[in-house]
Amino acid sequence: MIECICSKCYLIFSSSSLVELKTRLPTNTKVLQGTMSTWQVPLCSLILREYYGEVVSKVGTYLAKKGLTPLRVIAQETSLKLDQVKKSLCTLIQQNIVAFEMNKRGFTEYCADVTRILHRLRFPRYMYSVKTLYGDAAELIIEELLHNGQMTMGRVVDKVTERLNEAMLDNQTVSSSLVKDKFAKLVYTHFIQRCPALVSSTEEATPSMPILAINEEDRFLLPTVEEAEDSSSRKRKRVIEDSSPTQAKRQKISREEGHNPDVDCSIYWCVNFDRFHQYLRDQGLISAVMNKIDKKASEVLRTMLRLSEVRTDFKAAVSAHMSTNEIFQALPKELSLKRQTLEQYLKLLTDDSTDFVSKTGDSGGGMYSINLHRAVKNLCKAHIESVVQERFGSKCFRIFRLLLLKGHLEQKQIEEFAMIPAKEAKEMVYRMFEEHFITLTEVPKTPDHAPSRTYYLFSVNINQVSRMLLEKCFKAMTNLMNRRDHESRENRRLLEKQQRVEAIAASLEQSGADPAQKEEVEQMITPPERAQVAKVKHMTNKMEQSEIQLDETMFIIQTYLQSTHVHDVKLK
Repeated sequence: MIECICSKCYLIFSSSSLVELKTRLPTNTKVLQGTMSTWQVPLCSLILREYYGEVVSKVGTYLAKKGLTPLRVIAQETSLKLDQVKKSLCTLIQQNIVAFEMNKRGFTEYCADVTRILHRLRFPRYMYSVKTLYGDAAELIIEELLHNGQMTMGRVVDKVTERLNEAMLDNQTVSSSLVKDKFAKLVYTHFIQRCPALVSSTEEATPSMPILAINEEDRFLLPTVEEAEDSSSRKRKRVIEDSSPTQAKRQKISREEGHNPDVDCSIYWCVNFDRFHQYLRDQGLISAVMNKIDKKASEVLRTMLRLSEVRTDFKAAVSAHMSTNEIFQALPKELSLKRQTLEQYLKLLTDDSTDFVSKTGDSGGGMYSINLHRAVKNLCKAHIESVVQERFGSKCFRIFRLLLLKGHLEQKQIEEFAMIPAKEAKEMVYRMFEEHFITLTEVPKTPDHAPSRTYYLFSVNINQVSRMLLEKCFKAMTNLMNRRDHESRENRRLLEKQQRVEAIAASLEQSGADPAQKEEVEQMITPPERAQVAKVKHMTNKMEQSEIQLDETMFIIQTYLQSTHVHDVKLK
């Protein structure tokens, strides 16, 4: 096997994997550095350590802190061997966490995308969402792509088919065509997208660093015959250099199984996180409408969201317009909703204070759109109000809601509107002010800013409160993961012993051993040890559930802040 060093990123790899590594480079070559939260980096470090180990975590954490950095500087600052840094970068590039670009001096610099690291907290929700929509095969497809970062369609289909057949009973089998259909459906609904391909044009690609690009209209297209022929001609050149009996055999097996290996080797696929976030956001809106109005109203909103999900960008403030006729035809048949009733529900959604739906015209029985930005803002407000009520009590919650409705109020006005005694109201207002849930604005009557001639107005800055709560969420998530890791390390020997005993008992049961032998093996764990194992598992499960619930709050706040940022940029 010939090994060579790449001049663009100084990574050593075998000649047989040269082209495969090039096509699996990160999807974006430029990363915009935003403001970094205090607790984001420690949380990213824990996530990377849990998924990829200590060494990869060290490299990823350093890049998250420092931003764009050359390879040798990473090795010096992290005190790791150059080979370890190269392997870590390979892993992070494969997972689309690390991006790279060339600086003015011609050196390749690497940078970690913090948001993609934090997406790993949401992996179980991604898989559960797909399982709910498209079944077990689709869940395994997403699981393989999340685990491997980027894969070809052929490899995904083969692995998922193999796993499904292993789980089948009574000698039943699952055909690869079924898995391919699920894969195509996920591509059609934009849950899976193509990775940018290596630009082969000498005009665009520089010899020192490859350039990855993809046409926007090609992101969600399955391979065509033309691409197969183009890929086949490119691969023939590589086969002359890297041909081997093993490779030829692999190609022959792939052709017999019905998929083209040439196309598989040239087109890589990855998960489209924006589409998953769009789906999770839509589910939050549907749940909110169900809780406030009823189930039928939520089904009407679900239909509207389904009609607009592919036509509307995730970052759009307003959904695509749709007519009453479209909505009525797309409603589920089992709902048995008449057109007149549908119009009443649409009017109810339009007149509701949440302002989720707006009427934009009268053609087609009435044109409607969903106010996505306002809807997400209302969801974020609901989460903040829930935190205020749990943290400060119902009276503080009343003051907080009052400030949200009225805007700016003086201390006396708060006391009068909230109908709370002056002393108690002052304590509550200043307590929330101390915790940064409300802000104070000074409006002087005179230029000298004398306190006796100054108005002091209290208000709620939703953006500021959202960022503060997001920071607290990062801190809480870090503490939860640290505690879970501590419990696992403290009881590692006991948990490993229990796993060994369960494995021995399972093998005895399969071999048809006597119940006495199985009971004897189970008695290797004493009652106090069994109680301790149950306690650790219960505690771990509670912490994992807390992490999922905390991530739901983080998702709503992050979606709102992202939507606000895009909305403000468009207004400017």
